[in-house]
Amino acid sequence: MNGGDEVVAASGRSLRPPLEWKFSQVFGERAAGEEIQEVCDDHHGLRNVFAVDIISAIEFDKTGDHLATGDRGGRVVLFERTDTKDVGGSRRDLERIDHTVSRHPEFRYKTEFQSHEPEFDYLKSLEIEEKINKIRWCQTANSALFLLSTNDKTIKFWKVQEKKIKKISEMNVDPSKAVSNGTVASSSSSNSHRTCLANGGSPERSYDSLSNDFSFPPGGIPSLRLPVVVTSHETSLVARCRRVYAHAHDYHINSISNNSDGETFISADDLRINLWNLEISNQSFNIVDVKPANMEDLTEVITSAEFHPTHCNLLAYSSSKGCIRLIDLRQSALLDSHAKIFEEPEQPGSKSFFTEIIASISDIKFGRDGRYILSRDYMTLKLWDINMDSGPVATFQVHEYLRPKLCDLYENDSIFDKFECCLSGDGLRVATGSYSNLFRVFGCVPGSTEATTLEASKNPMRKPVPTPSRPSRSLSSITRVVRRGAESPSVDANGNSIDSTTKLLHLAWHPSENSIACAAANSLYMYYA
Repeated sequence: MNGGDEVVAASGRSLRPPLEWKFSQVFGERAAGEEIQEVCDDHHGLRNVFAVDIISAIEFDKTGDHLATGDRGGRVVLFERTDTKDVGGSRRDLERIDHTVSRHPEFRYKTEFQSHEPEFDYLKSLEIEEKINKIRWCQTANSALFLLSTNDKTIKFWKVQEKKIKKISEMNVDPSKAVSNGTVASSSSSNSHRTCLANGGSPERSYDSLSNDFSFPPGGIPSLRLPVVVTSHETSLVARCRRVYAHAHDYHINSISNNSDGETFISADDLRINLWNLEISNQSFNIVDVKPANMEDLTEVITSAEFHPTHCNLLAYSSSKGCIRLIDLRQSALLDSHAKIFEEPEQPGSKSFFTEIIASISDIKFGRDGRYILSRDYMTLKLWDINMDSGPVATFQVHEYLRPKLCDLYENDSIFDKFECCLSGDGLRVATGSYSNLFRVFGCVPGSTEATTLEASKNPMRKPVPTPSRPSRSLSSITRVVRRGAESPSVDANGNSIDSTTKLLHLAWHPSENSIACAAANSLYMYYA
């Protein structure tokens, strides 16, 4: 024991007590009793008035000082952190602060812009939604922010920068005098013009003679107004689309990911992964293609893809069959074969109609050091070691109580919901969402029993989940797999009925602190521990 707070596990890593999560902020919370209403739209039929405000993507930048969200209306909203400026305004100053002191992270609205608009593909008679599927931050330069955003078909590269608004504060002449001088000059010109016409001259000749006879008075023309002093009164944030990467995907884009080289990124749809250069928008390279010659032979699709955080030649992608493939860009131009494949061996006698559906991986994330990959399928979170492809090193049950209700979830299509996952910056914890606006945080240090259930509300802490016993070795041939967090099959961890219409699909963990941002419908909730 270390001061009664930490226990040292057999692996040598300290077991920390479960975090106590506290509410920090909320943006866009609907008023009590306000419901999402439907009205008839002449162009788009029946649609939701407030559905365009539902958040569909969340992403912290690498420093954690900026947060971006995208919504179904094609808008990107940026938030910036403000509490860091209270202690010297420097990230290094923050790192010197005693981390035992709980600081309240504060973000404020920075700006927003319309990233995508609804489009129509006339060749395929297909309406393209404006909904933002993914947002990824790029490297900053000259105090400007850069990010990628994508809808189903088109990726855009945005630059957000503060620009000073300049105003003229002083002119070379007095405005009142300039007006009078201008009037005199105008009248004299008219008199000369009339005189020329009266003498039988043409209008053209009158202006020629005027220009030939015209001479500048001594000291110049006093009515010529020029700015003398220009001052900058305020700054304005301007979002400018630098590049548009379009016409490269026949199917809906589900992932974009930046490369660690800062020059390239990938985009993935159901059947292909393309490699782009940030500076070239009219050309991409197809590096993965799983489309069969006959579409009737299609057995799996790509569900998510991500670059390795430090090795620019490695990337991983997941499939609807529940496997993750790690590929090396140095092998060949078209990567038909994988370097490693990660999948869990199927348990004998456990297959059912829903087995393949719930095995489909909806999201994968690399840990900060690139050693581990976190994957989310419908029922579980799995943590994989890229050096060990025989099975996951840990499995976390997210909502095991839903297993008896899979038939109902299939009937209302909830079984196809795509939940995201995230890892803490130190790699000690993982998090993902569930129904009834709940999300769960698990400790992933070997021997840890942390499994916290929180609600996306101003009172996040729920009743504690009873610590389940470890399964017997007969349940799995992989004895190192840790399974925890399972609840009773009829209700959730609090004995409440499950509301499948309120789901927490999107969340993000701060890269260096225990702070989580999550989306519940059109509200952005932020918590810290």
